[in-house]
Amino acid sequence: MKELPKISEAEWEVMKLLWKTNSLTSERIIASLSEYNDWSDQTIKTFITRLIKKGAIGYEKTGRVYNYYPLVSEDECVKSENEFFLKKVYNGALNMLFTKFLEEENLSINEIEELENILKDKKEKRLPD
Repeated sequence: MKELPKISEAEWEVMKLLWKTNSLTSERIIASLSEYNDWSDQTIKTFITRLIKKGAIGYEKTGRVYNYYPLVSEDECVKSENEFFLKKVYNGALNMLFTKFLEEENLSINEIEELENILKDKKEKRLPD
């Protein structure tokens, strides 16, 4: 797997927009992010520039308009962030993460059943025929 760029929390907001729409102009990115952030236009343009330099997004120029699109998938980035978090907080011990989560969260019956089904499916795939 190729090395994924380190994306800051603010840059994730740009990426989420691009993953959702697949291609946007800077004007559309700015308009969308300005709805719920108090970032200036220049700040958002800085995020875009950083993401280009990191190789996370690319662009296509049509006349004077730049259309930006993701170069890395959301799944790849989420997996990378999960692995980083697991190593940083739990020294890579997945069972510790689940144990802590299950101890602290008040799960509904439906959520518990969903987790049980996921574990059952995972177990069945690991058993030899």
